[in-house]
Amino acid sequence: MAAQKQQPEQQAPPVQRLQIRYAKRGRARFTSHRDFVRAFERALRRANVPMAYSSGFNPHPRISYVNSSPTGAATEAEYLEIGLAEVCDPQKVLAKLSEAMPDGLVLREIREAEGGKVGDGLEASVWRVELPGADGRAMADAARLFLDCDRMETERMTKHGPRTFDARADVKGISAYVTDGVPMLDLVIAHSEPLVRPDDVLRALQELHPAFSVVDPPKLTRLVQGRLELNRVIAPW
Repeated sequence: MAAQKQQPEQQAPPVQRLQIRYAKRGRARFTSHRDFVRAFERALRRANVPMAYSSGFNPHPRISYVNSSPTGAATEAEYLEIGLAEVCDPQKVLAKLSEAMPDGLVLREIREAEGGKVGDGLEASVWRVELPGADGRAMADAARLFLDCDRMETERMTKHGPRTFDARADVKGISAYVTDGVPMLDLVIAHSEPLVRPDDVLRALQELHPAFSVVDPPKLTRLVQGRLELNRVIAPW
């Protein structure tokens, strides 16, 4: 008789869930999501956080990530959730984890989950785009033309080849201004499928207004994620 296949050990569900808001600053903006995951899991081990684990043949710590910013973009508003096997003081967990994180990867706030998932209510983002070397007046004119459009198709290269989509519908607001001689755009972008990114909007602006060009690499920073209310983004906490 063939031996019965051994079943994996079933892990207990988490007794506490903590949600964390974190930032990527300075050179850490070039950290990929995969690199952040490795750094965060290493910090969990160093801080001796009592993690809950998934069931199955390859148990892994219960961590949920949502809407990760692209590599190269700074951010002040990324979110994740961890499940714990023991009830802990959230602020003590945050302090221990912060000591173990690399420079530029900053854990900003922590709270106990209140029933929903960490991604609930993350409907839109506010992005700040710094455009050194660009023509501020042409940038403002391009932004006005973009807002006047009902639809603005642009093309993005994906792993399945080029994809054409509307970059206009999910942009709920654009503010164009100049600070210390540097042209800036603040973009309010709703989250949908396909996800419109700031570089999609920049490409559309250049197509609309030939006098506007991105001379130097732009610096992107996600300032806020949260609920979308009257074209404003309200952070979850």
